[in-house]
Amino acid sequence: MGGYKHIEEHFSRYIIGNYQSATEVGVGRNFSVADALARAGVTVKTTDILPQQPPEGIPFLLDDVCSPDTACYRGTALIYAVRPGIEMVPCIIALARSVNADCIIYHLGDEIYERGGRIIDCGVVLHQYYTRI
Repeated sequence: MGGYKHIEEHFSRYIIGNYQSATEVGVGRNFSVADALARAGVTVKTTDILPQQPPEGIPFLLDDVCSPDTACYRGTALIYAVRPGIEMVPCIIALARSVNADCIIYHLGDEIYERGGRIIDCGVVLHQYYTRI
């Protein structure tokens, strides 16, 4: 197992083992994690600032995480992102706090935000920046 799909596989397994609902922000054209979650029975939604074509059965919402429509995210247990731009991270954390959802990010390369949050090693290194109350 190598490359990006290795990352998505480990991230998916972690979410499947710990959450019943999740929303991916900044999905872009990579629906690998969301697709794995949906196939495993996790309620999943995806969002991006640009229109995307998700696989059948995966809801997609056009939204700007830095100026979000929080109604789109209420009720989700986890807000996550795979390799978001570092400028998006404070917005993702703020969104998670505002809707009381956990916030987990897989960073691009060795990037971290502030102190890196709580580290989760599930075969890849994830950063949990907010834990719901």
